[in-house]
Amino acid sequence: MKKIISLLIILCLLFGFCGCKANSQKFTEYSFDYFDTVTTIVGFEQSEEDFKQNCEQIKAWLSEYHQLYDIYTLYDGVNNLCRINMSNGEAVTVEPEITQLLEYSKELYKTTNGKLNIAMGSVLSIWHDYREYGLKNPEKASVPNLQLLEKANKHTDISNIIIDKQKNTVKLDDSEIKLDVGGIAKGYAAEQIAKKMEYAGITGYILNIGGNVKIVGNRTDGEKWTVGIENPHTQDSENPYIETLKLDNSMSLVTSGSYQRFYTVGDVNYHHIINPDTLYPAKNFKSVSVLCEDSGLADALSTALFCMTYEDGKKIIETTDNVYVMWVLENGEKLYSEGFKKFITN
Repeated sequence: MKKIISLLIILCLLFGFCGCKANSQKFTEYSFDYFDTVTTIVGFEQSEEDFKQNCEQIKAWLSEYHQLYDIYTLYDGVNNLCRINMSNGEAVTVEPEITQLLEYSKELYKTTNGKLNIAMGSVLSIWHDYREYGLKNPEKASVPNLQLLEKANKHTDISNIIIDKQKNTVKLDDSEIKLDVGGIAKGYAAEQIAKKMEYAGITGYILNIGGNVKIVGNRTDGEKWTVGIENPHTQDSENPYIETLKLDNSMSLVTSGSYQRFYTVGDVNYHHIINPDTLYPAKNFKSVSVLCEDSGLADALSTALFCMTYEDGKKIIETTDNVYVMWVLENGEKLYSEGFKKFITN
């Protein structure tokens, strides 16, 4: 709860920097109902009534994607990822929003050399259970042993996710394989919602879904939006931001880090980003921030790059157009891909 309150304070300070449209006001709304995180909607409208109306539509879309991509809960009348995981190898008819996400994730599996693997649910569910138990019972917190993780890892072959685009069905060709889209779902949902907003004429907004920032439309005063990257070393610094950026139009900024979702065993923190190679939390960085237009791509890359060395990650970014990255090392040192610094405010 302290982390949530801290995030809310940071967001309030951050979006206070933004100017507003001519003859309109800035409004902000928070929600705790989607993707197990805090969602912030900031927009400029002529009246609070207009803003509230738009927020209700945005939250309806958020609710839809939240239910579709939920791996823990079943919902009446919804064939979601949880239902697929419980299908025991039977084909499940789903909405196009699911097949499209899974297909895109399979493409990104190749792009990231397997570091983004939505078929790792059997491994990630073990870490999830240990983390949840450790948070509730800190004196009994423990770490899963490698043998248990390796056994689960035998059921993480992404080729066993069979997608039939004609019939809109998904089949898991391994009874023990489990889907987990935590490394891409929030960003992908933000991107799809932004498209719906633009189509509906809802622009001049920023969505922040648990650190996944998506800009929907330019400011009409000609200024750029000011967006901050949270300082992963806040305990050692009074500055809540490690960098502040000027962005516009449809840019997306996603940060993955080890400093928010973790539990402690002894004096060691174990965070939620698991390296597919070691099956344990990745250790290379404190945070990785990715800036590009597509929020789904930014989300996926921030997760994947967090599990790579800086050298390997840099090679991928150098072959990907219009993607910019900042890596923060454990000691606080910052490394940048070419072009990232041009967005930083002085």
